[in-house]
Amino acid sequence: MQIQIKKLWSRRSFIVAASVLVFSLWATTAFASSDTTNSIHPAETFFWIAIILVGAKLSGLVERFGQPPVLGELLLGVLLGNLSLLGIKFFEPLGSNEIIHFLAELGVVILLFQIGLESNIGQMKKVGLRAFLVACIGVVVPFILGTYVAGPLLLPGLSFNAYLFIGATLTATSVGITARVFKDLKKLQTPEAQIVLGAAVIDDVLGLIILAVVSAIVTTGAAGLGLISVITAKAILFLIGSILVGQISAPLLGKWFSRVNQGTGMKFTLAIAFGLVLAYLAQQIGLAPIVGAFAAGLVLDPIHFRYFRDPQVVVDVEQATANFPVSDRQKITDALEHHADRHIEDLIEPVGYLLVPIFFVMTGFGVKVDVLFNLPIVLVALGVTAVAFIGKIVAGVVAGKVDKLIVGFGMIPRGEVGLIFAVMGQSLGVVSDEVFSIIVIMVIISTLCPPPILTYLLKRKSEAETARA
Repeated sequence: MQIQIKKLWSRRSFIVAASVLVFSLWATTAFASSDTTNSIHPAETFFWIAIILVGAKLSGLVERFGQPPVLGELLLGVLLGNLSLLGIKFFEPLGSNEIIHFLAELGVVILLFQIGLESNIGQMKKVGLRAFLVACIGVVVPFILGTYVAGPLLLPGLSFNAYLFIGATLTATSVGITARVFKDLKKLQTPEAQIVLGAAVIDDVLGLIILAVVSAIVTTGAAGLGLISVITAKAILFLIGSILVGQISAPLLGKWFSRVNQGTGMKFTLAIAFGLVLAYLAQQIGLAPIVGAFAAGLVLDPIHFRYFRDPQVVVDVEQATANFPVSDRQKITDALEHHADRHIEDLIEPVGYLLVPIFFVMTGFGVKVDVLFNLPIVLVALGVTAVAFIGKIVAGVVAGKVDKLIVGFGMIPRGEVGLIFAVMGQSLGVVSDEVFSIIVIMVIISTLCPPPILTYLLKRKSEAETARA
């Protein structure tokens, strides 16, 4: 019977897949015949979102090979972004669709907000010193290796400013990719994950300082102590201030807003608005919005919105317990408290299902594999990539009594952060097209390799712990 069911299910799966393929071909033909030179149409964007979401879900087939879904989403983006090399230009409008790019940016903000919600300030305090040390080593070592070793040896003849930007690019860490791997494998509460998340936030601050200093050196020839002090103070004060002020204000805001409406909708609105406001404030002082979103998630994590009561739930519980003895009426209160303590992450999760895959698909979309066709550039890029890997892996040495390789590899992804650094250098005229291509290859490898490596290391650690138990 089970075999027959499996066969029937396989046939249905084939029919569904074939239907999706036929529809996609029809839609491709329809879009290809339409005028794509005009401004972006909302309905067209709806179609792109549907394509990305369905494609991202289908790319989840990589899970059958023991890999996290994020790898499938990244690879899907790489495929769609490079089909033009085969003469298929249908997906090219995605690269210039501002609405899709906005949704992608919103997606990574939501992701880091979710990561913050699933993290815990108390746990992060326990690994605070180790996270700080990991971040410092993970910034200083790549910067020195890139500026004084890899740059001069692999790319002789460039200006010192160019080497400075190569070193600055290697300091970056894109926490979104690593965090997604930990989240997919349900390992966010492990000490390794907490160290990596904490270190990545500190890394962002240190990277901001280095980028500002290097840019000042390029533009003015020197960087004053005052500039460095101001940038550092703003970053530290924001992180500490947002957490302290947030822990005080969040319960008060919950109490005030619950007087207006105690339903789930108000609860969701308060949480999501809190995360977006902190993301905005982080951007205003020069930090990445994801840092503010992560801080907001940390703040709201212990806040369970105890003042919120869904009126319909109150009625349902009272009706269900109407015949209970008076001595058991406490069960009513317990049931209501259980509902009120429902973690806010449950409400945010559907938003993540919509937006987060868009971010990872578009991250892969921006990767152009045609730079891999230039062998000399590829060879130099591989050398720079090796330095990029080593600079972060050695940071795991100071992580304490945890799996140091997991921490080290967790710090490797550069993602969009590395590209931002490279674009900044290009805009200042110190990063040539050749160097930019080298950085792009480094970003490609450091973005695509860590997810499967991390998955292997985490599963190996779990198996070892199970064997010891």
